[in-house]
This record gives sequence, structure tokens and C-alpha cells, in this order.
Amino acid sequence: MSPSPLALHEALLPALRTYPEFFLADLTRYLVFAGGVYLIVNLALARWLANRSLRSAPASWRQIRREILISLRSVGVFSLVGLLVMIEILTGHSRLYMDPMQYGPFWFGASLAILIFAHDAWFYWTHRLLHRPGWFRPLHSLHHKSKQPTAWTAYAFNTGEAVLHALFLPIILLILPTPGLVAFLWGIHQILRNAIGHCGVELFPANKAGRPMFDWLTTVTHHDLHHAEAGWNFGLYFTWWDRWMGTEHPDYHARFASAVGQPEMTGSVERRV
Repeated sequence: MSPSPLALHEALLPALRTYPEFFLADLTRYLVFAGGVYLIVNLALARWLANRSLRSAPASWRQIRREILISLRSVGVFSLVGLLVMIEILTGHSRLYMDPMQYGPFWFGASLAILIFAHDAWFYWTHRLLHRPGWFRPLHSLHHKSKQPTAWTAYAFNTGEAVLHALFLPIILLILPTPGLVAFLWGIHQILRNAIGHCGVELFPANKAGRPMFDWLTTVTHHDLHHAEAGWNFGLYFTWWDRWMGTEHPDYHARFASAVGQPEMTGSVERRV
């Protein structure tokens, strides 16, 4: 049942008062995790990780400045998620709850896994939508200005794309009973994986054959190929959807093997538009 206009009005003002807190929390998360990945991977360990770099040269400060400024706008949009969730709570429609053990330890772990798997599916299909003609330029083109992305690219979105990403959490919380701590951990997971996926250095381990040791996870090379050739590799956390739907780059494993210092396999690339 949808909330009445009176209930919405009564919930809106208390929710609005919390917006600065939501903005500060989202901004802190972006700066800590995107900034942390950049500082550790691309600066502090740059020499040690040089043989796994996917870049011939580091990103310019001009690009990084642009990515941070665009990301600040995205943080403002993502903060609206907190408002929507707060309104859902105040109107009695949210399935979010505070006691992490309310449904026991099994559901705590299961709800986190479901949240991550559901977000991966949401991202894959909305990401493909954003690449359709008529959608790409107004909603997704800013993100692809970074042909060689950095950790700061993680939130560099058009406003419409930021809204589309932000809607996932308030929608899923209408359906899935979720501990507040799980929602918090999911938020850390998504920005950390996002920042790592854009960092330009292959951090994932390889097996003796030069393949990803955890081939069901998207590696840095996997998403880097998406920025280089936008018709491939739409997944966020997992490679499943790309493989099921035939959208994984045909040279992905060869590129990964090259990135981790294994003999590069051969293969032709059919470029998608």
C-alpha cells in the first residue's frame, strides 16, 4: 500500500533535516575508498606494481580533477538515497531493521549476499540500457570520457546515471529484510570494488595458466576493457551475466594474462558499437 499524502508530508521534513548527514557520509565514503585506492595503488605502490599496470602513462591531474568534480555531484544524488530510505522507514514501508541478529546470523550473511548479487544484476542490465542509442550520450557519456579510468572515476556519472544507480537500494529495501549493518557493508563493498575496478592496475591473482584465480569475479582488466571498447564487459562484480549473454570481450583472458606477465594468447577482436 502506498503512503498517504499526509504521511509523506509528515515524513519529508524529518528526512530533509538528515540530508547533510547523508551527504557527508557518502562524501566520506567516496574520498576514503576511491582516494585510498588511488593513494595506495597508484602512488604509494606504483613502482612495486608497475609490471601490472594497464597504463603506458599515469592519468593527468586535469582528468582526475574533472572526475572528482563530477563525482561530487553524484555524491549529492546518492545522498538522496538516504532521504528515500528515511521516508520509507518513517512511513512504515522499509524492510530495513537495526538489530543485525533479529533474524539470526544465517540471514545476516544471506541478506548481504542477496544484496550484492541483486545489485550486480541491476547494474548489468541498467548498464546495457545506458549503452543503447539515445541513452548513451545524455546519461552515460561522461563516465566514458575516461578512456583510461582511475579510482576517482568510480562516481564520475551523468546526473541521470547517478539517479539510476541510486534507485537500487531504496527499491530493494521495499522487498528484502535487511539489517542496517548489512546495508552499510554493501555500501563499502560497492565503492571499494568500483574504485579497484577503475584503478588501472591488475590487482587480482592469476593461476599458473595466467587465468584469473577467481574467474567468476570481474578483474581490473575486465572493466578496463569496457572503457577501451564500450560494447563489452558490462558486469560490476561478477562475470556471469557477460558470459551468459555473450557480452564478455573475446580477448579478455589474453589481456588478463598479459597484464599479469604471462605469455599473451592470440585472438581476434570483433569490435562492438
